[in-house]
Amino acid sequence: MKAVVQRVTRASVTVGGEQISAIGRGICVLLGISLEDTQKELEHMVRKILNLRVFEDESGKHWSKSVMDKQYEVLCVSQFTLQCVLKGNKPDFHLAMPAEQAESFYKGFLEQLRKTYRPELVKDGKFGAYMQVHIQNDGPVTIELESPAPGAAASDPKQLSKLEKQQQRKEKTRAKGPSESSKERSAPRKEDRSASSGAEGDVSSEREP
Repeated sequence: MKAVVQRVTRASVTVGGEQISAIGRGICVLLGISLEDTQKELEHMVRKILNLRVFEDESGKHWSKSVMDKQYEVLCVSQFTLQCVLKGNKPDFHLAMPAEQAESFYKGFLEQLRKTYRPELVKDGKFGAYMQVHIQNDGPVTIELESPAPGAAASDPKQLSKLEKQQQRKEKTRAKGPSESSKERSAPRKEDRSASSGAEGDVSSEREP
């Protein structure tokens, strides 16, 4: 799943010359759903969008507050073209989820968004319609988001950090070499010549090599 999030002062959607949705200050989200997306990717993207810090705080510090922190509005528009793959100069959309399946998935996305945030502050366009999306980008600020690919290992930064630390520990262990206990286990045992030969005073085993 891919999303393009734009910080806006206002945005609206028009279909057939009629405005069907509009928001004031907040974010406009263009969402591209892929063939492989599941509920897991949906929930991941909802969390990322609502917690993305693209607004300033009360003291004017940038990148400090999310749309939820500021209680601003969200306008979502389904856009399958985000799943484009170029074949030469021609766009190909075979990676996008088919329309019938995608419509149901998109409705689930909106439902999760409204459930997590405030329903009255989440607006959307018209799925599958030919739309004119009017965006007044504030900044401009545009952020691209992409959910971890299904089955991809450790796409999350926290997981990557854990793997990096594990790798560092392994490298340190290799650098130190075998432990003392392992050296003792692996070292060949010296024979007690006095015990085997019965000769007294044989101190050959105590000599320095």
